[in-house]
This record gives sequence, C-alpha cells and structure tokens, in this order.
Amino acid sequence: MEITGIITAIVIGVVVGVLGRLVLPGRQHIGVLWTIVVGIAAALIGTFIAAGIGVADTRGVDWIELFIQIGLAAVGVAAVDRAKVRV
Repeated sequence: MEITGIITAIVIGVVVGVLGRLVLPGRQHIGVLWTIVVGIAAALIGTFIAAGIGVADTRGVDWIELFIQIGLAAVGVAAVDRAKVRV
C-alpha cells in the first residue's frame, strides 16, 4: 500500500468514525485514536458489504455505502465504549 492510500484510509476513518459517534446519543468515553480505528474498520467492512450487495459502484457519491459505513461505525463506537466502561 502506498502512503497516499494510508493517508486516505486515515482521513476516511476519521470522517466515518466521527459521523458514527454523532449518530449515537449521549457521550462516548473513547478517545480520538479509538474513533479513528473504529472508523477505518467500519469503512473497510462497509465497503466489502456494499460490494457484496452490489451498491458500491455507482456514479457520484455512494450514499448507501456511506450509510452502511456510518452504521457500522456507530455499532463499533458503542461496542468499544461498553467494553472500556466494563474494564
């Protein structure tokens, strides 16, 4: 993977992670790095799911893919938040 691909993954991870946190009500007790990690994972998994159901290759913005990624990020942020509270 090239450096531009890594930087792009981090930027998309930040955006998806932050949007996932905004979807959840209340305050989440996780840091910025966890948000980025969850966002990157949600973006990758969401892309694979969107490709699997055939909605990843559309003209313009892939809204369905983005909504899948944000939903996965919200679930991931909630899971990390719960795991950190119990530890």
